[in-house]
Amino acid sequence: MFEKILIANRGEIALRIQRACREMGIHTVAVHSTADADAMHVRLADESVCIGPPSATHSYLNVPALITACELTGAQAIHPGYGFLSENAAFAQIVTEHDITFIGPTADHITMMGDKITAKDAMKRLGVPVVPGSDGEITEDAVALRVADEIGYPVLVKASAGGGGRGMKLARSAGELPNALSTARSEAGAAFGSTAVYLEKYLGKPRHIEIQVMADSHGNVVHLGERDCSLQRRNQKVLEEAPSPILKPEERAEIGERCSKALAELGYLGAGTVEFLYEDGGFYFIEMNTRLQVEHPVTEMVYGVDLVREQIRVAAGMPLSFKQEDLVPNGHAIECRINAENPRTFTPSPGTIQSYHAPGGLGVRMDSGIYSGYRIPPYYDSLIGKLIAHGRDRDECVMRVRRALGETVIEGVDTTLPLFRELLEEKDFLTGNYDIHWLEHWIDEINGEG
Repeated sequence: MFEKILIANRGEIALRIQRACREMGIHTVAVHSTADADAMHVRLADESVCIGPPSATHSYLNVPALITACELTGAQAIHPGYGFLSENAAFAQIVTEHDITFIGPTADHITMMGDKITAKDAMKRLGVPVVPGSDGEITEDAVALRVADEIGYPVLVKASAGGGGRGMKLARSAGELPNALSTARSEAGAAFGSTAVYLEKYLGKPRHIEIQVMADSHGNVVHLGERDCSLQRRNQKVLEEAPSPILKPEERAEIGERCSKALAELGYLGAGTVEFLYEDGGFYFIEMNTRLQVEHPVTEMVYGVDLVREQIRVAAGMPLSFKQEDLVPNGHAIECRINAENPRTFTPSPGTIQSYHAPGGLGVRMDSGIYSGYRIPPYYDSLIGKLIAHGRDRDECVMRVRRALGETVIEGVDTTLPLFRELLEEKDFLTGNYDIHWLEHWIDEINGEG
């Protein structure tokens, strides 16, 4: 087992990894920019190294600085968390070449799944259902028009290297398709350095269902059920829950087994999330994330496991500490992503937190790195905390989330707490009657734009 791990991240996820390491008796090294010198993950680590100025490009994305920090502190492994370099295959390869363990999958698997076209082709070959669409990249408008006619409008033009809704455009007719292709290519080139796009059938009212998978180097691959991440704004997840309110146990078992089998055939290592659109009883693969997810706590609450601990164990060459038959879901969990943003306009709200009180009590977990007097820097993502609650069933869980939201105090900056307090009173949410488009419409309505 590792004696020291460098955490190549910041904020709540850096703290989450620190906690797992502390419980395993592993020393931690925090890295930070000058803007994060007073951050909680820096305060609580065994050692810390400043790796650059506030800009992420010159700090958290600074590969030479991260490798140097490992060498200076004697860290044997790097945990990338999520975001930043967590799905950067070149970084994973460089780490390995420096005889440092990358806590994650191989660079080859990151590369394969980082490109949506190759990921889709691989999953299709391995028997995982995919969304109808083009066979690979679309380079000519004439080909796109032919494919769209075959699968039927509306269609989505999607960036091969994309994510978070960037490089994604909807075409409802043949007349709209050329402009959608041009715009998507332009956005993709600016955001990801690649103009490659492909075509998919646009599903009208799907859910976003993802399957959590863990694999070790001893041939063991398991799935830990699904998370329903359908409540999204601009293709960004806002609230997640597990299990999904609409899946049947047999559907969960079947799609989970398909994912486990596919990743076993790939020889995958570590944590991975296979994401699907689900509509009318059908699952359609859209992408795979080769890292820990922001929403991993809901799975941990339902299955009673520590996913970060398992990541570290398998990276050290140890087998998973559980088998598939051990993984029986218990109750229901919901996560609210709390951002430092105006709850109506979603404008970022950096600044100093004047007062902070975290919720508590049975079944409540708050993953956050904030504290009273903490200054939220303007340079990074606006996520400042994740409120997670667990109950014996969905109704109890909803009541517990409501109670926890009522206890939470964050003063000095705008947050999305008021949005969640309204959302958890909404009838469609309470009945589980929503899809990936529902939240956008609901937000427009409460803002008087619907």
